[in-house]
Order: sequence, then C-alpha cells, then structure tokens
Amino acid sequence: MVLVAAKIFMPNLYDDLQIDSSDAASTKGTIHIGVDNWVGYIPLCSSHMKKTMRRRGYILECINDNANYKERFSNIKNGKYDFAVATVDSYIINASKMNFPGTIISVIDESKGGDAIVAWESSADSIEDLKKSNDLKIAFTPDSPSSYLLKAVGSHFDVPMFKQRSGFWQKETDGSSAALNLFLKKKVDMAVLWEPDVSKALSKKGVKKILGTEDTSKLIVDILIANRSISKNKPELIEALLENYFKTLKFYRGDEESLIKEIKRQSDVNTEQAKKLLHSVSWASLADNGLSWFGIAYADQPANEGLVETIESTIDILSDSGDFSSNPLPEHNPYRITNSSFIADLYEKAMNIGFGNKNTVVQDDSLTREFKALSTNSWKSLKEIGTLKVRPISFQSGTSVLSDEGKEELDKALQQLEHYPNFRVVIKGHTGLRGDKKINLSLSHDRAKSVASYMEDIYGVNSNRLRVIGFGGTKPLRKNAGESSRSYNYRLPRVELSLVAELL
Repeated sequence: MVLVAAKIFMPNLYDDLQIDSSDAASTKGTIHIGVDNWVGYIPLCSSHMKKTMRRRGYILECINDNANYKERFSNIKNGKYDFAVATVDSYIINASKMNFPGTIISVIDESKGGDAIVAWESSADSIEDLKKSNDLKIAFTPDSPSSYLLKAVGSHFDVPMFKQRSGFWQKETDGSSAALNLFLKKKVDMAVLWEPDVSKALSKKGVKKILGTEDTSKLIVDILIANRSISKNKPELIEALLENYFKTLKFYRGDEESLIKEIKRQSDVNTEQAKKLLHSVSWASLADNGLSWFGIAYADQPANEGLVETIESTIDILSDSGDFSSNPLPEHNPYRITNSSFIADLYEKAMNIGFGNKNTVVQDDSLTREFKALSTNSWKSLKEIGTLKVRPISFQSGTSVLSDEGKEELDKALQQLEHYPNFRVVIKGHTGLRGDKKINLSLSHDRAKSVASYMEDIYGVNSNRLRVIGFGGTKPLRKNAGESSRSYNYRLPRVELSLVAELL
C-alpha cells in the first residue's frame, strides 16, 4: 500500500516542487481554446495575443480540431477546453444535443466574401436558375459554413433541393479545396467554397459567382464560447482574455502589415492570398460587440441586439431545412446561450479610460441604408439574384389595401431581406387571368406600390432601393402536375420580391 501511494503522490509532489522553484510559479495557468483554420480566428491565436496573455500570467493554447464541432463542444462540456470558437449555426446544431454546455461571450467576425456559391455559367446564372433545374450537381463541405449557406439560400429563396436532407445533387467533400477540385474538373456544376478557393475558382474563364457573403448580413457569424463553469467560477479569466483580444485586434487594425504576416504564418499562403483572406472577413471590435451585437448602449448611443436576431433567424433556417422539428433552445429563449455581462463591463471600462471610441456609432441597419436613385434603363440592366420566398400577400377584396395577414407575411419577408443589405428589390405585382386586362394591370401595380409603401413607412426601406412593376395576368405561373384549376387560380394573384444587383 505504501509503494502504491508513493507511485501516486510522488509525481504530483515533484510537479509542485518543480513549479514552486521556477518561473512557472508566477503563471496563472493555461487557457485551452478549440479552433480551426478560419482566417477570422487568427488574431485570437496570434503571436501578439499570446504575448499579451503571457504578460497577464496566462499561457494561451489554441487547439486545431479541423472543424470537428462535435468533439469541440464535447471538450467544452467535459472541461478539456475553456473556450471554443464556432459559427452560430454550428453551435446550435451540435451543442443542442449536449444541452448547450457553453455560453456565447463575444462575436468575433462575420464572413464578408470568405464564402461563396460559384457555378459554371453554362449551368446557372442566378438563384432562380436553381429552382428550374433538376439535374445540377453541387460540391460542398457538410457541417460547415458551406452547407449552412446552401440551407439559407434554400430557405430564403425557396430552392427545394437545398432543403432536402439528401439527394443526387449533393457531392459532399472533405473541405473547400476538395470541392474546388471537383468543380474545376467539371465533375459538378456548382461548388460552395471559402477563400482562397473562391478567388481561384473565379479566376477561371466561364465561372460565375451566384452568391457571396460580401452581400449578406448576420448570416455566417463567428462567436467565442466560454465553458459555463469558467463563466461562473473564473470570470477574471474571461475578462483577461477578452480585454487582451480586443487590444490585439486594435493593434492589428493599426498595423495591417503585421496581420498579413500573421495570416501567412498561420495559413501557409503567399502575400497576395493573405490580402484576399484579410478582406474576406469583418472583425467585430469591442464597440461593435457592445452596440451592434449585444445591445449595450453607452450614454445616448443607440444599440442593436444583432446576436439574438442572428440566433433566432438561424433557428428559422435550420428548422426550415429539417435540422429541427421545433426550437431547440431551452424554453425557446435565446438569452439562455448568451452572456453579455463581460462585454458590458469591458465596454464601460474602455469608454471611461479612453480605450474605446466614444464617437463609434451603431452599424447601419441593413434595411435602412441609403441607395442612389437609378434611371429606368439602369434598373433594367441589373442582374437578377433571386426571388425571396414569400407566402401569398393578401389584400382586402378587389383592392390594393393590405390585409392584416398580408402585413404579417411582409414582416416575415423583411426579416429575410435583412440578410441581403446590398441588393435592390423589384416588387412585382400579378393578378389572375380572369377579368379586364387593363384593370388587372392597374390593380397589380397598385398592389405592388402598396407593398413598397409598407416597406418604406414601417421599416424605413430607402425608396431608391425599390422598383414597382405591375404585370396584371401577363406572367402566369406554371400549372403543377395534377393541380386543380381552383388551386391554380388561387396561386396566380401574388406579389414577388425579386432581389437584383448592379453588375461589376
């Protein structure tokens, strides 16, 4: 028994002696963070960040698990990781099975061009083309921002095949480079890629971008998650990590050359590729976190709860895609997986000591941003991106006055439009085939105009962003196989919201 006890305790005693007799005695411990190689995480795991944390007595260790989210959140749950990074969608999908073992303490970044859907122009030119084709094959990485981008497009633009759990169109790959390889060999018609593979694909003749995240908002959002026991029992550790992270971010914003070197070091890319990676992500500063994501106002500044909005919209997309049959959050409450207290305390402290920027303003609401006026010819030259999924918008019988149900459907459509701040909207009014053609044409225009007025008056959508067109009954829908005439005629009166973009 004595020998057994000696074997157990002697190594521990020697460890204690070794620590007490070295510089390790002054350290507060090692912080373990589960990460992958997304460019947005580079400042968090940078040499500058590790240096600043050492000055605070902490050793920072970033562990790359190659985007194995299940393992990452399992390690948060069992305490092997103190923190983890992830996209909002990946956390909700994977952590819901573990009762959400961590809490979101910060937004790190948004993908702004880092992810995109590309296609051979002979196969597809817009999202609308995806609704018409039955034989397109698409390469993408499952359980990644690539698969979530497909789900979002499928949900927002009503592309049925993207909402299928499986299908002939799916060509799953192990990473973006593998998807690019299949695409360039023309074994697939389309691919969902991330940088630098997006740029590599677009450099080839005949390749078009269907949709990139530079044209989205609050869609692919990266977050920092803390182990719940750390949040409760070691708040000083979180405070130290966040404070040094935002100082590191500020350092790199003032020294882009150093950030490019860090990107090259961590991502094994050349200078040109590093610059492309740098501009494919939008990092969230401390002020951004306070004002735009966690809804923390300072003095008289306005603030938005962008994180909660993103969580709720993500659940809508995942539910529509079949990942959930009901809201997976405890009590359907998004605040159960967020903790704003650390950002709030740090933000107030930063403002008071001058670390923050008191002139910072909340990011523009994607619905109220300004657009330049266009001529009719300019409107006609715009490229169609796709038509948002909108259930029938009802009006008071025989009029252009929106019904209460019609307003509710428009409210849902505007929630989707928030994710696409760079696109203009063509509002297309349609009627059935019966009745006087001139009257139908006028009624369809008036109904489209009524929708535009609602968007402007209630949501503050800039009038220059909108164009109203009435088609009457000149552009009827296709009749579905086996569809009754009654059902078909019911579908014909409609208002469509078509997103369009200026050609580069």
